[in-house]
Amino acid sequence: MKAIQLHGSHVLVGESVQNIQKYLPKSQVVIITESNICKYYSELCNAYPTVEIEGGEPHKTLATIDYIASQLIDLKVDRKTFILGIGGGIVCDITGFIASIFMRGCPFGFISTTLLSQVDASVGGKNGVNYQGFKNMLGVFAQPQFVICDPQSFSTLPQKEFTAGFSEIVKAAMITSAALLSFIEKNAEKALQKDGHTLEHLVYESVKIKADIVSRDERENGVRRKLNLGHTFAHAIEKNSTLMHGEAVSIGLCLASQVALNLGMMKKEEVERVKNILKKLQLPTATGIPLKTLFSAMLKDKKKSGDKLHLILPKGIGSCEICEVSLSQLEKMVADLK
Repeated sequence: MKAIQLHGSHVLVGESVQNIQKYLPKSQVVIITESNICKYYSELCNAYPTVEIEGGEPHKTLATIDYIASQLIDLKVDRKTFILGIGGGIVCDITGFIASIFMRGCPFGFISTTLLSQVDASVGGKNGVNYQGFKNMLGVFAQPQFVICDPQSFSTLPQKEFTAGFSEIVKAAMITSAALLSFIEKNAEKALQKDGHTLEHLVYESVKIKADIVSRDERENGVRRKLNLGHTFAHAIEKNSTLMHGEAVSIGLCLASQVALNLGMMKKEEVERVKNILKKLQLPTATGIPLKTLFSAMLKDKKKSGDKLHLILPKGIGSCEICEVSLSQLEKMVADLK
């Protein structure tokens, strides 16, 4: 087990869920999890009061927050109650959000059960819900006390949900680590076969990259924006499709790379390399959504400020740049993707 500290939060990579009692307080504990996850963690869910919610992006809303809040009131939760989220990115986002606003804040932590949430959603302190179909429009910055990243959790995941997490690992490598991208390239088959040592290395290196960036810019005023590489496109794709977040991010990385190629920031062989690695990881690399539809959705992106938007573009492999572009420039960039 390897531990990474981030603003008082402990990310425990390789820690077993069986050791959860070491990290839970003696005060009241309430679990939040999805109904279909509870059966895999029945011992925990039977030991503590558990609020079960429906999974999926359509349920990551204020209606779910309202339901959880009413359950917490019925359970007589107070400020000392520890709230434990067990699940993937959606559960982590929802748990962190409700824990941060209920009675102005309760301590919380995560057992992160998907690859995508272990390398992204559960780490960094961003918690939120969707609003009117737009990703994470309502949210807060608040750090969990701990995040348990147990590779054994992946054994129960459907393969498609498992592979969706690789896009965030490729993203981390594209931002700052050519060495990590090379490791992915050489070990893609082992990773897909859920080899424990390979996955633990990928999760640890990805979390280390994210933790380093977040430690320098927790509230996303500067360098943390780089973690949004591919996401401006991805969120627009998610709004107009049924793809999972990780699948949309994979396509978003390809589109961001193509824009970078058009601007002379990347070489054609680098763009093809990224695309081939994503394909090797069984991820999609293109979308049939009309470009005008994508652009319209991108105008609602949270990274927009006035008539400008912070678009993150790769500069070769292992580096990226925060580009402040006008909406007219963005429209041309999207149009040029044809």
